[in-house]
Parts: sequence; structure tokens; C-alpha cells
Amino acid sequence: MVWCPMITAQYVIAQRVVGRALAPERRTGLERYFLGTRAADGGWGLHPEAPGSVFVTALVYVALRLLGLGRDEPVLKDARHWLQRDSGGVLAIPTWGKFWLALIGLYDWRGVNPTPPELFLLPRALPFHPSRWYCHTRAIYVAMACLHGRTLTSALGSLRDELREELYGAPWSTLDFAAHAGDVSSVDLHARPSGLLRALQNMLRGYRPRPGLRRRALDRCLQRVIDEQRASRYQALSPVSGLLACLALYADDPAHPDLAPSLDGVEAWRWEDEAGVRYAGARSNAWDTAFTLRALSSAPGTRAATASALRRGYAFLRDTQMRTELTHHRAQDRDPIAGGWCFSDGAHRWPVSDCAGEAVSALVTLHGQVVPAAERIDRERLRLAVAFILSRQNRDGGFSTYERRRAPAWLDRLNPSEMFGRCMVDPSYVECTASAIGALARLRATEPSLASPALARAITRGVRYLRRRQRADGSLPAAWGINVTYAIFHFTEGLRATGVPASDPALARAAAWLVAHQRGDGGWGEHWTGARDGRYVEHSQSQPVMTAWALLALLEILGPRADAVTRGVRWLRDHQRPDGGWPAGAVNGVFFGSAMLDYRLYAAYFPTWALARFESL
Repeated sequence: MVWCPMITAQYVIAQRVVGRALAPERRTGLERYFLGTRAADGGWGLHPEAPGSVFVTALVYVALRLLGLGRDEPVLKDARHWLQRDSGGVLAIPTWGKFWLALIGLYDWRGVNPTPPELFLLPRALPFHPSRWYCHTRAIYVAMACLHGRTLTSALGSLRDELREELYGAPWSTLDFAAHAGDVSSVDLHARPSGLLRALQNMLRGYRPRPGLRRRALDRCLQRVIDEQRASRYQALSPVSGLLACLALYADDPAHPDLAPSLDGVEAWRWEDEAGVRYAGARSNAWDTAFTLRALSSAPGTRAATASALRRGYAFLRDTQMRTELTHHRAQDRDPIAGGWCFSDGAHRWPVSDCAGEAVSALVTLHGQVVPAAERIDRERLRLAVAFILSRQNRDGGFSTYERRRAPAWLDRLNPSEMFGRCMVDPSYVECTASAIGALARLRATEPSLASPALARAITRGVRYLRRRQRADGSLPAAWGINVTYAIFHFTEGLRATGVPASDPALARAAAWLVAHQRGDGGWGEHWTGARDGRYVEHSQSQPVMTAWALLALLEILGPRADAVTRGVRWLRDHQRPDGGWPAGAVNGVFFGSAMLDYRLYAAYFPTWALARFESL
């Protein structure tokens, strides 16, 4: 799953801070990746199709200089020109950028909105306590609190002064960083800070901690970092929080016993190919495997041709379920994990509701097909899976991702990231809910011994939640894909799996929306700006992935002989490449509202699934 060079730039900076030298071949691979991901305007963007971002461009610029590129290299001259012509320039870099630059002496800490470690000493009953934040956010900010509490600044030697002049184009001594603490470049701003947040930040900038309290707060935050690193086998929840954890450990003690394994753990996120070396925002092993299994098993022809692959994929999912509980999970503010599946291979032990749902749906779909009874997952482990999925259902009937919802919706008004949205609360989602209740319904149908009143109630409540989220025009909001097409695909999958008939008015409205938005050439396509802005925006070209999502939904509602279906199938057939695949197309995933993602295998298995489903019907 591809995102942007932000993480890779932070990796280079972190390696410099802790004094780890990069091998020549690694440096070459990193440089090749950076040079190959520039936006057309000369900067680097927040995702593959975005224009330049001050945040990403500034970090990549610094990383390239740390890798040894000279300031007069054309790519750096272009980037410098881009940064200095943008409104506000690097002085208006978002807070996360200010923070990273301050770590290496390229921004004054007085201009960085504070993350005081004392926040983690507040009473846990408070509705805004960090333990209630979305897990990615709290993992990031607890490490930031360790670093901000010490105002770590690493020495860059003579390169520091060179970079100060290059980034700002003005003498360092003339810059008033404190006056720019609240400035955010217009090209980076996504979630405008509320007046309440700005007032709190201004108050915290005047806060002067007592030494004893600061020491206790730093100890509390550092212990949380250590606990997370050990619980995740040093991979961390993500490389973003993992790199910050490494720096927090280093700031406490350059010889900290958990530092070396944490630095090694970051390498689990490394990806190398012809484009160079990058650090991925996530690894999608289980997610891709589950959908691929369902795609290849949905028609007799694909099932027979791929029997060996189906059995191997089944074994991978069977063996990557979380089977044991974390030690002291409550002390780490973690929900139980036993029975779940992670987005990736499970090594970091952060399972997700919809990943578990899709894994279960794939496993039970293959029962009775190509997987003999001796190789099937044990029924007791399926019972654990049910318990895990049920544990992620919220009071509104919907399902969250990693954890059950912990915080009120208003907490998003205190979102300090500026670049990202939906990152303070883990609420219910259409996609997660559909995947969860679809899995529960398929389990109930194939394993009657697992049926229970609790399972039945969860399905009923999930269906009600999905119905409430549908808009009058038949569309639904998505949080993890682009956009309405993705939401309708999941909505349809979930309702149909639970036994809702194709003639149901909610499904009829969803089908009508899809038919009304089919493009003239027979395909479907949405532009990423619609996901960012919470509305439908048609893409200028039909997309293989979105066409497949629309077809999979329409096949469940209208059947294979509907005109919209036959036209969509014709479009997919006409755009298949000679090697059997489809063009990658536009970005297709979303994270934090503004971070668009490219799921590389979506263009392989979703069109295959749509055609196989059409053929089977």
C-alpha cells in the first residue's frame, strides 16, 4: 500500500539523530525513491496525485541533503524555489513539520505547539484523556510528548546553518518563530484548528512545569512507549509512531536497551523495488489475501485454476489469527486482541474489526470448496473470532476499527494535526460495520453451532446502523476508500450477507445511485478530492477498481442481465491488459481524511472478482 515520502524522510532524519550510518546501497535506493516521487510542481505531495506540500517537501529536502545531495542539484533548487514561493514558506509548515525540524535545530521550539507530557497524568475519567484518543494518534503523541518534554535538538554540524539559510532564505536571527506557531500553509491545511484548540495551545505555551512533575510525566510517557514497543514486537503500530518511539528512547538514553530492537523493528516497514527504497505506511497482507481468496473462489473456472493458491492463502489467514492475549492489555489502554486479524501479517499485534471480518468471510467461503476438513481452522478459533468482532461494536450498532469507541465526537474539535481529519476518535464506519456483520452472518450460516442471541443482536443492530447512514439519494459516506462507490460496495455486501433481499428499498436506492453515475463508456470513476471533501466528484476517466466495486454491488442487487452491468463488464473486458491484469488507475484508498492511498493489488483482485461473479451468475 503506497502513501507518500513523508515516512521515508522521517526515517532518514531519525537515523541521523541516533547516529546510525546508512549503507551506500540503502542511500542510493532512498535517493532514487525521493527523486521518483516529485509532484509536477517541483515539490512533494501528501499522496501520489497531490500537488506539493510544504510539510512533505521540507522533510524530503532535508532528507536529500542528509543523504549527501548538494544544494545546487537541480531537484533541490526547484524544491527550494517551490518552498519559498509558497505563502508563508517553511515558517508556516504544519505543527508536525515544525516538530520534526525542531528535533534537528531547523525550527525554534518556541514556535512549536506544545505536547506536554503532563497530559498523560490527567485523571483517566476525563473525556479528553489521551487514553481515549484514536490509537494511531495517541501512539504518535505519547512519543512526541517525551521529545517535547525534553526539547531534544540533535546536532547537524555545519550542515545545520546551511539548511537554515536554504529553507528560509533569510538570516536565522531575524526569524520570529513564536509568532508563526499558529501559521499553517494553505496547501497543507485540511482540519482548521478550532478556537478552543488555539486557546489551549496559547495557554500551554505559557505553561512552566515543575521539575518533579515533569520528571514523573516523562517517566509515565516513556513507559507507555516501551510497553507499546515490546507489545508490538518492536514494529510499533505504524512506522510514524515507531520512528518517534525510537527517538524518545534515544532522548532518554542513547544506550537504552529497547532502542536497538526498535530501530531494527522499523525495517519491517521497508519496501524495495525498482522505484527504490521506501517505508510504507502500512502492509496489507491479510487484507489483500482475504479479498483475493474471495475473488478467486467466486466462479468454478477461477476456483479450479487456482486451487493450490487458494489453499496456501487459506493457510496464511488461518495461521495469522491472534491466538493469545496481550499481557496487561488494560494497563496499556488496549482492548482484547485474541481472535482478531491484523491488516498485515499480524506481527505487530494490532488487529482490526474489518480485517477480522474479511478474513473470516474468506475462510468460511472456502469451506467445502478446495480446503479439506483436515486443513480448516478450528471451530474454537472461529468462536474466538466472533468474540473479537463483537467486542468492536459500538452503542450505535456500528463497528470501529482497532478499538471500541472511547471518546465523544466533539473531541475532534481538539485535533491538533492540521493536515489530517478524523484522527482523534475511532467512531463507527460503514465499511467496518458491513465487513463485521457480513462475517458474522456467514459464520452463522456455515457454522450453526456458533449462532447465539448475542450474534443475532449484533447483526440486527449493524443492519440498522447501515440503514441509518444511507442518504436520501441512495449514497453513503466512506472513510477508507474512494468514495461513494466504495461505501455502496460494502453496504451491499453486508446487507446481502445478512439476508436482506435484493428488492429491499435501501438496496434499490443504492443501485439507482450507481446506475445514475455510470459514465458514458460503461465504467465508474471517482476523484480523490471527493473523499477529502466528503462529497461525490466524478473522475475524468473510468477506473478499473471503482468499476469493479460498482459491478459487485449491482450484481447483488440487479443481477447479471441489467444493462448497467453488461456495459460495466464490457468496459472491464476491454481494458484488461494482455498479461491478465488491469491498469493501476487512480488512488483508491483514504486515511485520516486527506491521506490518499494506492492499494497496489486492488486493480488485480477486484476486477477479477467482478468478472468471476458475473460469470458465476
